[in-house]
Amino acid sequence: MDILDKLKILSGSARYDASCASSGSSRNGGEGTLGNASTGGICHSWADDGRCISLLKVLLSNDCRYDCSYCVNRSSNPAQRVSFTVEELVELTIRFYRRNYIEGLFLSSAVMRSPDYTMDRMVAVVKRLREEKKFFGYIHMKVIPGCSTELVRQAGLYADRLSVNIELPSGDSLNRLAPQKQKESILKPMGFLGDAISANRLERKKSRGAPRFSPAGQSTQMIIGASPESDYRILRLSQGLYKKMNLKRVYYSAYVPVNSDKRLPVLAEPPLNREHRLYQADWLLRNYGFSADEILSEEHPFLDEHLDPKAAWALRHPEFFPVDVNRADYAALLRVPGVGVTSAKRIVAARRYAVMTPDGLKKIGVVMKRARYFITCSGRPVERLFERPVLIRQKLLAAETIPAQQPLKQRQISLFQ
Repeated sequence: MDILDKLKILSGSARYDASCASSGSSRNGGEGTLGNASTGGICHSWADDGRCISLLKVLLSNDCRYDCSYCVNRSSNPAQRVSFTVEELVELTIRFYRRNYIEGLFLSSAVMRSPDYTMDRMVAVVKRLREEKKFFGYIHMKVIPGCSTELVRQAGLYADRLSVNIELPSGDSLNRLAPQKQKESILKPMGFLGDAISANRLERKKSRGAPRFSPAGQSTQMIIGASPESDYRILRLSQGLYKKMNLKRVYYSAYVPVNSDKRLPVLAEPPLNREHRLYQADWLLRNYGFSADEILSEEHPFLDEHLDPKAAWALRHPEFFPVDVNRADYAALLRVPGVGVTSAKRIVAARRYAVMTPDGLKKIGVVMKRARYFITCSGRPVERLFERPVLIRQKLLAAETIPAQQPLKQRQISLFQ
């Protein structure tokens, strides 16, 4: 089969991985123009400094020996099975890079003969790119659960980021929907990576010449909506992974029905709004000092469908408010709806020189349509509604930029407002 025909199949099979959003385009201006673009497997990710990075997002193979009920590549599906050779994928990556289609590679694979066989071939790809082709672009590589620790160690020496997909939020769901996979085979390489990344950071502090090991950290992905676990259970799992596995990110992927299986739920559309709320709650865990038990509980196990998690928490805790922006510490400011990490830092810096006012807060980036109900400026309230949470909720809902009457696919979703 032609290498570009393989690319169409294997890039299409990789599109359900949420670790970076697929957004390819096709454009060829023809003679007398400069540059062109290719749809095949091109996706975009973002660096910590906000730069957009184009990646070749592709599978080494879709010839899977597992029969996971939710996966498009399951062995029982009547799909055309293809695999790249190591040489083909290395050459394809270099050709795309030289044509300025991409800046890096996102490599995953179905499990072929065995986890070790598959992982060994993936490591051979990135090793050849680094050592023979002298390719120093970004590489994100999936770790195959169940492979040997030695192969994971080798992968960490060549890839910028590694990830092991946990896929489902509980061992029971994994046993029911993916019985050939074991929870331990997923957690073991995650634990090894967490320890190895931490050890490498300490080693590099002692010696800058020490080799890098997965310098961009590790991440994982969970499918949301294919199994019955609550948001509370999902967030507690994510919180544990961040603490114990030294994880950089947890990605949440709304379940997309691609197979007919009686073990799977019947959904009218993917739970995209739930996915979005989980990303917002995850942001609170990682950057705002919240815990999973503050955001949700056994009595209230699901996130509010209509309000972001921080606003919902604020309405449940009127005793915490109002917060005086001229006196509160940084941690308290982060709890105010409409105040983000950047604006909280700006408040702390600016109030050393001048008293903060509503107009001043707006100028430094505070979203006053949310914050006004929860703050005072030197004891002066912006809105006198602290004792009326029901009315505050109504006003916050009215200020939402996601119109309820619009179909979900047409709504503009932002992280926090």
